[in-house]
Amino acid sequence: MKPWELAKKEAASRPFPIMLGLDRVRTVLGAMEVRRAPLVIVVGGTNGKGSTCAMLDAILRAAGHRVGVYTSPHLISFHERIRMDGRCMDDARLEAAFAAVLRAPGARELTEFELDTLAAFHALATESLDVWVLEIGLGGRLDAVNVLDADCGVITSIGVDHVEYLGPTREHIGFEKAHIYRAGRPAICSDPDPPESLIRVAGELGARLRVQGREFHAEAQVSGWDYRGEAWQWRGLPFPAIGGARQVQNASGVLAALESLRDRCAVSEEAIRTGLNSVRLTGRFQKISDVPVVYVDVAHNPEAATVLAESIQRVKPRGRVHAVFGILRDKDARGVLEAVNPVVDAWHVASTHGPRGLEAAVSVGILNGESSSAPREVHAHDTVTSAYRSALEQAEPGDVVVAFGSFSVVSEVLQTAGIRPT
Repeated sequence: MKPWELAKKEAASRPFPIMLGLDRVRTVLGAMEVRRAPLVIVVGGTNGKGSTCAMLDAILRAAGHRVGVYTSPHLISFHERIRMDGRCMDDARLEAAFAAVLRAPGARELTEFELDTLAAFHALATESLDVWVLEIGLGGRLDAVNVLDADCGVITSIGVDHVEYLGPTREHIGFEKAHIYRAGRPAICSDPDPPESLIRVAGELGARLRVQGREFHAEAQVSGWDYRGEAWQWRGLPFPAIGGARQVQNASGVLAALESLRDRCAVSEEAIRTGLNSVRLTGRFQKISDVPVVYVDVAHNPEAATVLAESIQRVKPRGRVHAVFGILRDKDARGVLEAVNPVVDAWHVASTHGPRGLEAAVSVGILNGESSSAPREVHAHDTVTSAYRSALEQAEPGDVVVAFGSFSVVSEVLQTAGIRPT
């Protein structure tokens, strides 16, 4: 195990592995020599953060800008979390970045995510990048990424997730997420129905709030989509090359952010079209096989599961839909299963393992308790690999296999299939 991996393991083993707050991060960052990029965009929200970061990255790079990206979690390797100019971080830079953080006073008090975040800042600062695109890990107000004063904040959607940290309702969660906004700076909300708390906090902060359907608009057509903002109007834009039923909503928020920053960061229509056509993101309704047809999706909360169900219906399977599913115990398994169950014919449910693991029997019990006019097959498996192979064996021509749930589930399916993250 490498020294930086040992440091992460030590941080993760503390009695309270998640402790929200900015004091520890601010102290350590203050002791480090980190020069941020001239432009920093922070992306928060319940779902759509990874897609939004990927589209920002692709469009900005197509426009000729040098871009650094920090996202979480990863699917296969930690190296995926930090990317510069489209390339994942290498071992040497990771080693140097973590070493720099660990030399700073107070570093041994950091949580694992705080350690990761400061290492990402240090790694990105080693290159002369024009823009940093940073994904909020959890919430916003007290998330480690929020220690930086971003030039633009983007909130993709507000759903109910991580209630033990953020509160039980959209209003509570909107309050937490809205604190990534800054006074006098662009504040984008891709969610067309934001909670009142988000609008209120943005006003109290003095942020320049722009909401989907209010200050900017997206309209899908048969072969593309149109964007209309305060200064930009683009027609016939290509659909984002990332799968999923809500990607136009995410893309519209991306264009609203770039439109708001146009005086500081030039982006042409050609770059927008190139970026939307070229963007890739592993694990977002991603097709990984044609025979049989297999999709993977990291839908692990009810809102994401609802979008997944829409995406399944859009591909119009000729045959049956086989779902490979596993989820962690701190997620709303019932809400996720209820959202997807109406479009699934056969379930292949796997146990997840570790401290947050959930036995397949729990999900099976939920599914068997669901009333439905059509009987559904439900199979329990001890591992994700076993569930995935069972689905492949049962799939007939015209059937579709959809593997979804927690990141660890999609990761195992990808590795079993021999797929590497893009």
